[in-house]
Amino acid sequence: MTDITTARPFLDQHGRFAQLHGAGVLRIGDRFYAWGEDKSAGGTFAGIACYSSADLAAWRHEGTALAVGDGDLAPGRVVERPKVLRHPRTGQYVMYLHIDSADYADARVGFATSDDPAGPYTYRGSVRPLGHLSRDIGVYAEDGAGYLLSEDRDHGLHIYRLTEDLLGVEELVATTLGESGDHGYESPALVRVEGTYYLFGSDLTGWAANDNRYATAPSLAGPWSPWRRFAPAGSATYDSQISTIVPVEGSERTAYVYVGDRWLPEELERSLPVWLPIRIGGGQARLEWAGRWRVDVATGEVEVEPGEAEAVPGEAEAAEA
Repeated sequence: MTDITTARPFLDQHGRFAQLHGAGVLRIGDRFYAWGEDKSAGGTFAGIACYSSADLAAWRHEGTALAVGDGDLAPGRVVERPKVLRHPRTGQYVMYLHIDSADYADARVGFATSDDPAGPYTYRGSVRPLGHLSRDIGVYAEDGAGYLLSEDRDHGLHIYRLTEDLLGVEELVATTLGESGDHGYESPALVRVEGTYYLFGSDLTGWAANDNRYATAPSLAGPWSPWRRFAPAGSATYDSQISTIVPVEGSERTAYVYVGDRWLPEELERSLPVWLPIRIGGGQARLEWAGRWRVDVATGEVEVEPGEAEAVPGEAEAAEA
């Protein structure tokens, strides 16, 4: 097992800073595939990068999964939050993206497909799901069905059922509002643990981190509980924003990995990954700091280096990494 050092960059096989920003992660066979925003052009589109790993720690660059093109994918556009589902019948991979203009006025969800998880992906276009604004997104799948999680500002965080081919939106399943009750949460992620659904999200504070929240429900349609923190109050989720939650199903247990970003607005390409083990179960979710840790992907067991649980770096130290 290879250690993960929290808030330190993942380097690929060439020693380059892995562009795993706003990442989506999917386990395929004996490897984990991750797709991230290439931030080499700052806040605008420079491509979607693909990486793979056997242990969630050492990452191999598989190439550009979705390249800069024209239309929605033109230079100067915003293309964020790549997430991928595999069609249960055809085996085709479907990538979902936040598609936008530089001023964030378009607010659409985009679709791309490939027969290989690493791509290249063919872009299929974008829509406003059922006419609603769509910015930060997440995806979820169970029982052969796919779901899109989509943030719609003051109208809430929507959960949609996707069409059978996973290339469209079929119906609205539920809508939740954040703790204040006047807007939804962004950068959504969803997992089901022992029959309970856990929906995670971040408040609308731009590049600045905040105390991310989660809600629970017995079904996707709800009723959803009030939102509450899953990291210590005032920690700003250890100065990060959630991107996804990765289940690691092992022979002994299922571990869950929080995948977050520590955004550096003036140097987005070097924004740091904050990946941590998260405890989920019994209606509760809890994220605690672990400076150096590892997960055995075969058994699902997590090990934290002694003494590393208390050594929480400050923002200045993290920015120097």
